[in-house]
Amino acid sequence: YAVLNNIRVLRHRACLSLIYSCGLRISEAVSMKTSQIDSKRMVVHVQAGKGSRDRYVPLPQSTLHLLRRHWKTHRHPKWLFPAPGRSGTHETQATRPLPLSSVQTVFKKSLKEVGIQKDAHVHTLRHSYATHLLEEGVDIRIISEYLGHRSLDSTLIYTHLTPLLRHGVADTI
Repeated sequence: YAVLNNIRVLRHRACLSLIYSCGLRISEAVSMKTSQIDSKRMVVHVQAGKGSRDRYVPLPQSTLHLLRRHWKTHRHPKWLFPAPGRSGTHETQATRPLPLSSVQTVFKKSLKEVGIQKDAHVHTLRHSYATHLLEEGVDIRIISEYLGHRSLDSTLIYTHLTPLLRHGVADTI
């Protein structure tokens, strides 16, 4: 949490928080449209994710609050994370979403600032999401669905459980 809390620019903190709290890919988060946030059902509708798959992911209340705070700064009719102009303004007229590279750069900078030496990437937040759900006792098949995986093996790789399968430990999960 220190890495996310360290991020000062609201658009970047909101985007990275969405990635972590919903297990999204960076491309899914930056291209998120306001219409994909369902605050009544408290879910995010990920449309045409990897493999052109749609899925619904639970949306934590704290993330919704952060997204609303961010949206109020630009009120773009389409994009949740519109690309700012060169001066950092004019998000309301943006024709494209926030660039992936800006989110990656901010994440790397925050890691460094809080003193984390590990070679982490924005995608590490997705791994952490899956691992934390597993630690909370969420069924691996549900986690696989949230991540949009076709194969349970993909989810096991995310949660670093592959070695446990070889030893039969996963049978007890």
